[in-house]
This record gives sequence, C-alpha cells and structure tokens, in this order.
Amino acid sequence: MIRSLLLISALVIAPALAAPATAQRIQANPTPPPATVPGSAPLTLGEVLRASARAAPQIVEALAKIRSAEGRALTASGAFDTVFEADGRSRALGYYDGTVASASATRPLTDNGGYVYGGYRVSRGNFPIYEDQNYTNRLGEVKVGALYSLLRDRLVDERRTRRTLASGDIDIAQFEREAVAIGVQRRAIDAYQNWVAAGLRLRAYRDLLDLSQNRRGGLARQVELGARPDILLAENDQNLVRRRALVVRAEGDFQAAANALSLYYRDAAGEPVLVGPERLPRDAEALSGVTVAARQDFQQRRPDLQVLLARIDQGSARLALAQNELRPRLDLRGEMGKDVGPIGLGGASRTPLEAAVGFRFSMPLQNRAAKGRIVEAQAEMDALAARSRFLRDQIAIEVEGITIGVDAAEKLAAIAEQERELAERLAAAERRRFELGSSDFFLVNQREETANDARVRLIDAQARIAAARAELAAATADRAALGLEL
Repeated sequence: MIRSLLLISALVIAPALAAPATAQRIQANPTPPPATVPGSAPLTLGEVLRASARAAPQIVEALAKIRSAEGRALTASGAFDTVFEADGRSRALGYYDGTVASASATRPLTDNGGYVYGGYRVSRGNFPIYEDQNYTNRLGEVKVGALYSLLRDRLVDERRTRRTLASGDIDIAQFEREAVAIGVQRRAIDAYQNWVAAGLRLRAYRDLLDLSQNRRGGLARQVELGARPDILLAENDQNLVRRRALVVRAEGDFQAAANALSLYYRDAAGEPVLVGPERLPRDAEALSGVTVAARQDFQQRRPDLQVLLARIDQGSARLALAQNELRPRLDLRGEMGKDVGPIGLGGASRTPLEAAVGFRFSMPLQNRAAKGRIVEAQAEMDALAARSRFLRDQIAIEVEGITIGVDAAEKLAAIAEQERELAERLAAAERRRFELGSSDFFLVNQREETANDARVRLIDAQARIAAARAELAAATADRAALGLEL
C-alpha cells in the first residue's frame, strides 16, 4: 500500500518538476509600471471610451448617414435656386428678317408658393403682325414681375415641404447616430469591465496557486525528515495541479476578454489594439468608473424618443401639404416693363412704362387623391403618437428596473465583502494552526479555497454593479457617463 502511494506521489510530482519554466510563468504576477510610462500604464475606462467614440466603425457609419441626409437637404433646397434662361430666334429665310434675343432670371419665394422674375429682351428687323409683341426699342426692354399665392401654396407647398422633410431627416440621422454611439459605448464599457474582472479573477487564482507552490518546499523537507507522511505531499501536489488548471482556465478567459476589448479600443488609425496583461489595473477600483448623474429629464435625452418626435413633425408636414391640396388656387400676378433707347420699328407705343395685373383661380371638385393622403397622414401620426406614449412608459419602467438592480447589486457586493474578509481571516488563522501542527492539511486547503471563492464572488459582484450602472447610463442617455462629452 505504501509503495502504491509513493508511486502515485512520484507520478504527480514529476510533471511539476519537469516544467519549471511553466511554473515560473504561472507564478509571475505582472505589476504595472509607473503611470508616467506611455503605453504601459494601467488602462482606464476613459481611455477606452475616447478611442471607441473616435474610431468605432458603427459611429463612423452613422456619421456618414448624417452627411447623406445633409446632401438630401441640399438637394431639396435646390428647388429654391435662381434659374437663368436665355433664348434667341432669327428668321433666316422669308420676307421678314426679324431677330429677337431674351434673357430672364426666376427666383422662387421661400415663404410663399409664388416667385419673382426679371428679364431683358431686344429685337431687330421686321416681324409679321401676328408677332408684333417681339418689337422693342433700340436698346431693348426690361421687365420685372411676380406671382403670389393667396390660398393654395400660400403657407405650405411641395417645395417647402420637401425641405422640411429633408431637415427632419438630418435630425433623425443625428438622433440615430447618438443612439448608435450610446450602444457602442455601452458595449465598450462591458468589454472593459469584463476584461478587468477576468484579470482580477486570474490574479486571485494565481495567488491561490502560489500558496500551494510555496507550501510544497516546506512539506518536502518535512517529509524528508520524517515529520510528515508522504501522503501529505501527494495531496498538496494534487491541489497544486487542480489550482494550476484554474489558472489556465482563467488565463484563457482573460485573453478572450482582451480580444473582445480590442473591438472598441483602437489606435489613431482606427485599428484594433490588443491590450497586454501589463496594463491591467491594480484593483477593482477600475470597475467603479461609471458614475450616473441623477436627472429627471432623461426621457427627453433618449434619442429613440427624439426620433419618434421628429417623425411626428414630418407627419405633420405631410398632413399640412395634403390639406393644402384641398384649397382652391388663387394666384395674383403683377408685371412691369419699360423699353429703353431710341424708338424701334415697332413705333412709339412701346416707350411708356407698362404695368399689368392679373389672377388665376382654380378649385378642385373632388380631389380624392388629396383626401386619401390626409387620411394616410393622420393615421401615420396617430400610430406614431401611440408608439411614443408606449416608449415613454417603457423608458420609465426600464430605468426604474435598472435602478432596482443597481441597489440590489450594491447590497450583494457589501455582503460579498464581509464574506471575503471573514473567509480570509479564517484561512490565515487555519494556516497558522497548520504550521503549529494543530490543524490538518485538508482543512487548510478548504479554508484557502473558500477564501479565494469569496474573493472571486466579490469581483463578480463588483462587476455586476459596474454593468448595472453602465446599463443605467445607457438607459438615461447620460452622455458624460458614456464618454460622449470627453
């Protein structure tokens, strides 16, 4: 039986002795260099958020959509551009040799459906009687005029509505960019906190492994002197292997968390940066980087609600345009013209100042198309109003639920802190008793592992608090907490 135990002990000890380099690598506890060393100081949450807000591809894409909306707005404003026209006509064959050239500029009114215009016309030669209006004095004719809408198109028309809708599209694109930025920053906070928590758990498991490795030398000497049985050394090696497995698993989790963090932590060129273990913060204080300000107007800061309100404004513009199409059209038109220079072939009748006024009236008799658009626009606005009411209620309930979760996580963290302190006191006392020969090896290991488990649970509780606060910052659209105002 004793020979079997010795054989088992040798098989367990051999791998540990055959891999000193691996043991040294596991024992290494990286200590961050001084903060003055650039590129190797502990990574902070603010640094990650700044990099994410600057170079995250989702935010860059949302900014491109804003530029696209601005381009559409510029296109809609083109309906108010001044239009210049020139025209010329000359009789090449026939009895009459008249030539006429004209140029005009028309500018739509920005606050009415009408327009103003001005032009110049000059002619030479003879024209038939049915083209008598082509005659001008020798230096030509100058003419100005305007058309003003009195009923339909007076307050709103298609051109102004397109410009209003395009302006609303810019607002929507900006709110959507803000929503994207909030989501990206929220995930960046999660990635950073998961990386910190994974690193602190790895550090805890390495400390637990160090206890077994440091104890083994003393146990080996005691076994050689006959003060301890051989089975005790085998049991310590068994614990050593189990704790080494915990370290290896924690190393994998830490590397995976660093890889996930690189999606948000980027360099100046926008390329992902894989953070090394030397930049791990010293303690769990790094998990308390999110501070949410208590404000009552968080609903108005929510970009998804602002998007709905902007769409309601656009629906109001469409409804006003449809109602405008039901009105009769009554346009007033005025024009003044003056020929200048010596009298031309048309005679002296063109020399005096000319002025003319007129109107145009039309009234739709059925206009079912406009009526249908009114029903459609009103139904769209009712649907958006109902959705906005639901979204307000949802936001309020969501924020209240997250606040409850934050309070519960803080209470659990306080309990976990008490548990850790008590477990570490018991583990330290049990080690002293074991060194004095008053305790057994099994109980020492049990106390140590219980204390380490309490330490890990405290890290997890602190990470849950950090995650809940980050979620609360996103739910209340707290730009400062999310690093969008840095």
